[in-house]
Amino acid sequence: MATVELKNMTKVFEGGVKAVDSVNLSVNDKEFVVLVGPSGCGKTTTLRMVAGLEEITSGELFIDGKMMNDVAPKDRDIAMVFQNYALYPHMTVYDNMAFGLKIRKYPKAEINQRVHEAAQILDIEELLDRKPKALSGGQRQRVAVGRAIVRKPKVFLFDEPLSNLDAKLRVQMRAELSALHHRLQATMIYVTHDQVEAMTMGDRIVVLKDGLIQQIGTPLGLYNNPVNRFVAGFIGSPPMNFLKVSLRDQGGKLMADEGSFQLELTPQMAEALRSYVGKEVILGVRPEDLLYSESAQPHNNIVTKVEVVEPLGAEIHLWVSTKANQIVARVAPRYAFHVGDVANLHPDLAKVHFFDLETEKAIL
Repeated sequence: MATVELKNMTKVFEGGVKAVDSVNLSVNDKEFVVLVGPSGCGKTTTLRMVAGLEEITSGELFIDGKMMNDVAPKDRDIAMVFQNYALYPHMTVYDNMAFGLKIRKYPKAEINQRVHEAAQILDIEELLDRKPKALSGGQRQRVAVGRAIVRKPKVFLFDEPLSNLDAKLRVQMRAELSALHHRLQATMIYVTHDQVEAMTMGDRIVVLKDGLIQQIGTPLGLYNNPVNRFVAGFIGSPPMNFLKVSLRDQGGKLMADEGSFQLELTPQMAEALRSYVGKEVILGVRPEDLLYSESAQPHNNIVTKVEVVEPLGAEIHLWVSTKANQIVARVAPRYAFHVGDVANLHPDLAKVHFFDLETEKAIL
């Protein structure tokens, strides 16, 4: 397999639209890297530049240490799996998987061996004589992946390959692609807008917004230590709650005042936030870090009104409101809630985040 290195890669479309802005990224050999972000953030454009399907406006691309800016897609030794599978409808599964090898003049015996090896890995051997119209969505996706596997490329590229599948099949295919990565020990770059896919599949995640990389890190690294409000809100489901609070010094204790409640911060937090005393900041707390109590707590209690109850079996998503904000908490299913109930919540201060109101960068 191979490394992939992007150095200051930029893509500007006609009219001056900058889709990708000076992206720097190093993908290690055998690593599974996921590019994630909202629609229009530049993740697919970045992948297409690696594949050679989009011209690089400026910057450099290296695969296995060789510059690829002016190398044709067919000569980059990459294989791409598309969102819409891109199978030939008039060909059988076998012929779809073998097509790339045939046009490269591989011997028939080797083609047959590679196709059957890939089919065995993907458990689609009994489908080799069928045509795409006789396959389910999941089976078509396996064929598209199989067509990439037979090439034995240096790098696999995936462009939102699971977005056309139903929810249950997406979960199954996520697990299968992760297992495939470990089995092949391949270098893979995967694009998705689904942060759950990113969290469950990637060795590292690259979060993009407006063509710019916001943060690169391991799934838990991004989850626990987001560098800004965007990353904090994008990674995690349900997303992090954000509340505007004022920081006040009351008798030597630092308080975060939301208007309808106050939180007494720890000495360590007070030290980090000392320069923000008298100012407004953004407090971020994840739904699972809002703890429910059947009775009001003596300190750091947040009294809320239940607006929506979402029972999910193993947990309940409780949408509640303070006087100024609506927030969501994840609570145990043993509690019975009704719209209009009062819910007492208190945050786990060890897991609370603070962000600068203007720059939205993480303070703590």
